[in-house]
Amino acid sequence: MSATVRSDAPRILLIEDDRGIAVGIVRGLKAAGFSVELANSGMRGAELGLFGKFSLIVLDLMLPEIDGYEILDRWRGHSLPPIIVLSARTELDTRLRVFGSGAIDYVSKPFWVEELVARIRARLSLPQLPAPRRIYWDDSVLDHDARTLTVSGAAISLTGAEFSILTFLVERSGRAVSRGQLAEAALPVDGDRFDRTVDSHVARIRRKLGPSGAARIVTVWGIGYRFDAPEQP
Repeated sequence: MSATVRSDAPRILLIEDDRGIAVGIVRGLKAAGFSVELANSGMRGAELGLFGKFSLIVLDLMLPEIDGYEILDRWRGHSLPPIIVLSARTELDTRLRVFGSGAIDYVSKPFWVEELVARIRARLSLPQLPAPRRIYWDDSVLDHDARTLTVSGAAISLTGAEFSILTFLVERSGRAVSRGQLAEAALPVDGDRFDRTVDSHVARIRRKLGPSGAARIVTVWGIGYRFDAPEQP
């Protein structure tokens, strides 16, 4: 299901050359209600940043033609919207150089798109979107807002990836979901998104849910998984 973007939605410029990462970010930002313009090269991104009208810019450091450092240097002295930098580099010198060149935030890869959305909203002083309702089945409660799972009143510890995978399955109860869909929707951008990684996360979720809860997550051979919710009386 595609998200509908309002005509007055904040415009985000995304400068990212990795197609897989870019697709995931664009999809996530549009789902969050933003309008997104994608530039997949340094030259195009630098030009759009100077002459386009955007609410915020998301800039990857490693780009073809010219990299993010040079783009920031070219933008120095110009009136630009807030800039959030993406990079797999985590050393302090890189961060300091980026902030010294005018960026206001730095997100290390791999990352969750939800975190990027939250950072953008914070920088633009936008209200957070209402969280989905709590989801109940058997003796379990999945609370998306608090990011918690309780079973028989006891809190179950889930990693970020496990919580996202379980939520994705539960919200699509009764429908087969492929491993690729789970990886794209629930695992960090630019992280390990192999089928075996998804399988490992699902195996751990099943163990934590216990026998009755684990039985709700059904393997759909050749495709992925399906969450079977209890029938309503």
